[in-house]
Amino acid sequence: MFWISGLFFPQAFFTGCLQNYARKHIIAIDELDLDVKIYDEINWSQVTEKPEDGCYTYGFYLEGARWNDTTHFLDESKPKQLYTELPMIWYIPKKNRKKPETGIYNCPVYKVLSRAGTLSTTGHSTNFVMMLELPSKEEEDTWINAGVAAFLALRY
Repeated sequence: MFWISGLFFPQAFFTGCLQNYARKHIIAIDELDLDVKIYDEINWSQVTEKPEDGCYTYGFYLEGARWNDTTHFLDESKPKQLYTELPMIWYIPKKNRKKPETGIYNCPVYKVLSRAGTLSTTGHSTNFVMMLELPSKEEEDTWINAGVAAFLALRY
């Protein structure tokens, strides 16, 4: 179980997750991508064993939406709820994974609330982490127009 918010460079953590899987199963890392399973039925503090493959994470916060643990989909925020915590997420490496075209919202994940970052020497933002595929019954444009994003820290 990894508290993703506590990592300085979470992108390297996810690359490491893929590398471990690639070495274990003797697969080229270029053929792998991370699949996502959201565990809203268990609290991260109840986990006692590691998964066979992949990693469990927690520490993501949503702005502009919430995770509905009854329907298991992204949902509108409740009144006066600016930020909500996402449940535990299991990242599972998959070979030649086909990304779903419907039924998900590609939610941007940032380290901090500013949603901006300077470009580093590699040409990548210092704040953007990844896109997180969240199951949704709504069209993706609904969440884009609402400005829904996930964050690892709620302070600057």
